[in-house]
Amino acid sequence: MALGDEKISPSNFEGVPEGRGSFYKTSLMKTFGLIGKSLSHSFSQQYFTEKFLQEKINDAEYRLFPLTSIEEVRELLKLPTLLGFNVTIPYKSEIIPFLDELDLVAQEIGAVNCVVKRGNRWVGYNTDVIGFEETLKQIGRKEKGEKEKRERRRKKISPSNFEGMPEGRGSLYKNQNTALILGSGGASKAVSHVLQQKNIPFQIVSRKKTNETITYNEITDKLIHHTQFIINTTPLGMFPNVNEMPPIPYTALHGEHILIDLIYNPEETLFLKEGKKRGASVMNGLAMLRAQADAGWGLFTR
Repeated sequence: MALGDEKISPSNFEGVPEGRGSFYKTSLMKTFGLIGKSLSHSFSQQYFTEKFLQEKINDAEYRLFPLTSIEEVRELLKLPTLLGFNVTIPYKSEIIPFLDELDLVAQEIGAVNCVVKRGNRWVGYNTDVIGFEETLKQIGRKEKGEKEKRERRRKKISPSNFEGMPEGRGSLYKNQNTALILGSGGASKAVSHVLQQKNIPFQIVSRKKTNETITYNEITDKLIHHTQFIINTTPLGMFPNVNEMPPIPYTALHGEHILIDLIYNPEETLFLKEGKKRGASVMNGLAMLRAQADAGWGLFTR
């Protein structure tokens, strides 16, 4: 039985029974982990376990802590050996009241995906920002390669509002709505932060209309046609619900679009497949995942 399969309470960490791994065989071990609601899709445990082995760190282990409610984190934070953990859907914003401090970026964004114990204080960070910046860099490199094949036939157009993106992607860069962000949760906040830093105009789409968001019903063919980036930050299409996708007018997609899905399992979601078959460039969440995990490793071992 994996730690976290049952409701977390103080008794879960006292006299832990045999069969839960070598971590509990010594009090010198250090605990790191991941909190979220559904963690069966997680890449983090494998990533950090391999990191510990590569670095010959024998006194640490990475565990999964599925929580049915964020309130359960109160007891988790009492675990004496816990030194840090990652945060995933749906707790990236909900974790904040339980922390003692936020770094500047996490404070600006209002979302946390990495928590580290500094002395007796729990400090929240956001490494999703680093991850999404890496995604944009990889898209830039990918598009540059495609651009080199096209530029013999097309007039050069230099997008001034996106550093690192290639020339030649067309007039969409000049449109007011350059990006649509699907979803308004913690990951969406990190994406919004990066786009804002790069002066890329964006519109957030959510199930509920607010002063800052529109609803999916308000996404028209015209809006899709005049939007360069469409970024899915929702869990729609994530394993095991692979037949789901955000409700947008996919028939309006064309070859000038760039679709980004922060989901990495499956590697190609239905959202990306719909874009790909209409000629759009697509990118899944693996680049973001690895980059934010590398940044989290740096925080854990600092």
